[in-house]
Amino acid sequence: MTGDIRQKLLPVGKLPIDHLRSFVTHLSSPDPRLIVGPRIGEDAAVIDAGGRYLVVSTDPITFATDRIGWYAVHINANDVAVMGARPLWFSIVVLLPEGRATSQMFEAIMADVRSACSELGVTLCGGHTEITRGLDRPIVIGQTIGEVEPARLVRKDRIQVGDHILLTSGIAIEGTAILAREWPERLRDRVDVDLLARARRLLVTPGISVVSAALAAADVGDVVHAMHDPTEGGLASGLSELVASSGLGLRVDRERIHVLPETAVISAALGLDPLNLLASGALVIAVAPDGVDKVLASLRARRIAVAVIGEILPATEGLTISEGGRIAPLEVRERDEIARAWDHP
Repeated sequence: MTGDIRQKLLPVGKLPIDHLRSFVTHLSSPDPRLIVGPRIGEDAAVIDAGGRYLVVSTDPITFATDRIGWYAVHINANDVAVMGARPLWFSIVVLLPEGRATSQMFEAIMADVRSACSELGVTLCGGHTEITRGLDRPIVIGQTIGEVEPARLVRKDRIQVGDHILLTSGIAIEGTAILAREWPERLRDRVDVDLLARARRLLVTPGISVVSAALAAADVGDVVHAMHDPTEGGLASGLSELVASSGLGLRVDRERIHVLPETAVISAALGLDPLNLLASGALVIAVAPDGVDKVLASLRARRIAVAVIGEILPATEGLTISEGGRIAPLEVRERDEIARAWDHP
């Protein structure tokens, strides 16, 4: 192997942000209809379709093997909804492992896809399936397209200093559910059986979807400056991505961040940091100060738990977290805690 940094092997997980930033920086689009293109912190593209905006997201499911069809629909729908758009159409690529693929495996995946689409009112409109060499498990890649009026588009470059940061539901719903579902044998001797069962059910209750929460917040109006669903890398990465396009700073209060009891116990048992654990199911919202009460009321009217956890600050303040009166830099790790746990069982 040469000393060239391009030859360095990269770890499992998201592409390191510096590598991604260098790639995205040099991209440009000659098509003026592309309203939001590739950029750090944005998980969906926005295309002007003649007076209406189409919002398009694409995401794979790689950490989970159980109920991956369910994950694929909800994860992609979340990326559309945080831009204020309603998810409408879903297409899917299903790659099944050579030597292990069965009709039952495929049917189970598609049953979950149909169920999740039905729950969200999304139409399954196509895709591709195949048995693929070199896989040790199924891989599902989804794409969701939604629609929004231009005036209702929510985009992260509208964030302003003084905006309040809201967090719904708590962390880390998806990471906890995956660990409980994928590693029951490893956790059984460390975690109470009833708690482990509850952790498995987190996938559905409260669930990994933020569509309802995002649309409820967007309905309040232009006081909602940005939304983001923290996924891989957890809440810490999600907060970093929230302000990536604006270059602003933020501070959150550790004591206001709701960590699910199941998450706290399982994270402690495995030596993981909940703030850096896969966090789908939570929604982060940047709201103008005069709109906070309205957004809180809109969410709570739908029985969605929500709390104010921090504030957007000038760039000079960086990303910080307070706890017990002490302020420290917010630790944003390059890899999700699940990826680290997979490497060190």
